[in-house]
Amino acid sequence: MVIFVKVIQFFLALSILIFVHELGHFGAAKLFKVRVDKFYLFFDWGFSLFRCKKVNGRWRFKFFSKNVPEKYNKIEKRNEDGKKEVEFEPIDLNTLPEDDWRRSDSTEYGIGWFPLGGYNKIAGMIDESMDKEQMKQPPKDWEFRSKPAWQRFIIMVAGVFMNVVLAIAIYIGLLSNYGEQYLPTAEVNKYGITVDSLGYEFGLRDGDKILSVDGKTIANFQEIPMQIILEKAKTIEVERDGKTMVVTLPDDALSKLLSSQNGTFISYRMPFMVSGIIDNSAAQAGGLEVGDIIIGINDTPTPYYQDFVKHIKQFKNQDVAIIVDRDFDTLALPMHLGEDAVVGAYLAPLSEYFNLETKDYTFWQAIPAGFSKTFSEISDYWKQLKLIFNPSTKAYESVGGFISIGKIFPDTWVWSMFWRLTAFLSIALAVMNILPIPALDGGHILFLLYEIITRRKPSDKFMEIAEYIGLILVLALVIFANGNDVIKLFK
Repeated sequence: MVIFVKVIQFFLALSILIFVHELGHFGAAKLFKVRVDKFYLFFDWGFSLFRCKKVNGRWRFKFFSKNVPEKYNKIEKRNEDGKKEVEFEPIDLNTLPEDDWRRSDSTEYGIGWFPLGGYNKIAGMIDESMDKEQMKQPPKDWEFRSKPAWQRFIIMVAGVFMNVVLAIAIYIGLLSNYGEQYLPTAEVNKYGITVDSLGYEFGLRDGDKILSVDGKTIANFQEIPMQIILEKAKTIEVERDGKTMVVTLPDDALSKLLSSQNGTFISYRMPFMVSGIIDNSAAQAGGLEVGDIIIGINDTPTPYYQDFVKHIKQFKNQDVAIIVDRDFDTLALPMHLGEDAVVGAYLAPLSEYFNLETKDYTFWQAIPAGFSKTFSEISDYWKQLKLIFNPSTKAYESVGGFISIGKIFPDTWVWSMFWRLTAFLSIALAVMNILPIPALDGGHILFLLYEIITRRKPSDKFMEIAEYIGLILVLALVIFANGNDVIKLFK
């Protein structure tokens, strides 16, 4: 069930992002009177799940229909040397039945069967459809290639623009409805931090209170790990045993953080206050009650939840005494732990330990805040890309594909979290698409900028070759990212 919920969230978010992105290209093309032959959510290689088109003033619909040649028949024959050649023979549309879809110049809307993309087939444009036969015909006024460079530029940038607009709209909605809540660093410092082996290697210790990173005070505790990674922090100022000291991070800290893919090398710690008891558990049998604070296991003190988790595993299949603080009394509760060494008690929520900072927004206040949050996320994502393309950081090893994206969605459906992740992925899609790689929007935009500046238009042959190269690069990136996911599954 958990996997099903994650998959549904992933595909719904992906569908929204693709639809909005392609809608940007579609709307801009229509604005400049460029014909759009197809508008598809998902790819329709071979056949489509659904398609509709206005023919002779009436909407017509097809389900699970096979693709047929649209304007040309593909003819294979051998030349005088016996080599195979492919020719495209124009279909005489006047010979087709009156209700044949191909006689209509209106846009065909559809849903393909391969759910990891979507596209507009814009007439007179060299794109992933590689419609060579159309490009061999004389340019028409309603074709993309016949329009001024500035109009083509707007059409190409419109998809990325719409993804940014979507992120802004989502953040405005989230901020106006839910506000913004975070865990202040000052609150975490009531108990200090807990560190894993990597944090310990960097020189941090359990109980440290973080004062600043590279001299900068960070109010939101959850932003500290990302600040260390994105800004390549060199020092962390902490308070330890009542004294202020500076921890200097090692030179290879960034590469180790990225290769470990561990954002919890530092975390908050808190006492183990019991908020619930599982039926038929060791905790229930031993008399543990809601409100108890677990402070030890036998003679081992566990003043914090993280200490309890660290030590409890060594007591599997044993009788233990769980030491608790109840109404200012210290009690030893006898329990028998099974093979999994699980007590069966729920930890109290964060709000029981920390005063979370909450900021509410009116709708009008949420508008500038939504813009600010979107552009801050874009800036952070660019910094992450720079790390990926820097071989010394080895960040490329952490690049993930569809499995990694799917994993970021929660196990249960929470609409606020779904929309936050959709906004983040919309920004990621926008940034990735603007990269100057042929076959992506950024590649087309780069060539259009060249044309606008030099007033020289790249040849169709050059664009065709560039498109092939771009498709190979994109395919290689997809294989690499998803290959990383597969490798991680077996680690």
